[in-house]
Amino acid sequence: MEGLLSIKVNHVQSFSVNQQNSKLVPELTPRFARKAFISPFGVLRSQKSLSSVAASVQPLGAVTPDRFDNMLPSKDVLDVWSSSDAVCFDVDSTVCVDEGIDELAEFCGAGQAVADWTARAMGGSVPFEEALAARLSLFSPSLSQVQDFLDKRPPRLSPGIDQLVKKLKEKNKAVFLVSGGFRQMINPVATILGIPLENIYANQLLFTSSGEFSGFDENEPTSRSGGKATAVRQIRKAKGYKSLVMIGDGATDLEARQPGGADLFICYGGIQLRQNVAAKADWLVLNFEDLISSLD
Repeated sequence: MEGLLSIKVNHVQSFSVNQQNSKLVPELTPRFARKAFISPFGVLRSQKSLSSVAASVQPLGAVTPDRFDNMLPSKDVLDVWSSSDAVCFDVDSTVCVDEGIDELAEFCGAGQAVADWTARAMGGSVPFEEALAARLSLFSPSLSQVQDFLDKRPPRLSPGIDQLVKKLKEKNKAVFLVSGGFRQMINPVATILGIPLENIYANQLLFTSSGEFSGFDENEPTSRSGGKATAVRQIRKAKGYKSLVMIGDGATDLEARQPGGADLFICYGGIQLRQNVAAKADWLVLNFEDLISSLD
């Protein structure tokens, strides 16, 4: 099955519908002070600042899938990358080492069932909106659960993403987060990386006035198949960018590579290497250092 064609390149232990009377959850920022970062090996360090939540992950080392011929970029690809006005990043398994909805589901007691759906959705074998609704229905997170999750499980950044974002800013390139995940969980990520909250294009969980889960905002472009492509086109049109790049790991990220959308799709395979997506990318990278060094 297409959705099962994923190779776990770098395993990381995780710690991590509009309706009447529904409301958008207020902006939630996890309280990191005096929180301990817990791994299977115990307490590693205390959470004294937002920047301290970056994940510590073993390097990919010898992982070099020789069946792909797009790991060495062409001159044209490098030219587009270096001259681009803006870069859009997927969040789950790209900017962060986790799939956010899987982490929230695990926190709420439905981890494996939701993870199975995520694998199918990211492989492109199931319409995204169908997979999103199905996953949420398996655990229906309440507002209090989301708040508790954000408080106890701060974001885990992929190795090198902070340096890459810093480099892009130095090159006067705008940075956006375009995700099928939820704003409530992505806002803290943007804060850590210094990305304006208005540069987030993502979904929104909805809750009743009593805090019960009532669905997700179906008006968000990223709530449905082709949504990232729509969001990227909106960004490009609104900002007047001449050249834009999309970086991600999934089929929904690849979709953004089309006329009026992204000029270049870079597949990041450092966390999840999805064969059917990686093979169609303009450039496949297994670490962000390749992107950083190519900007020097």
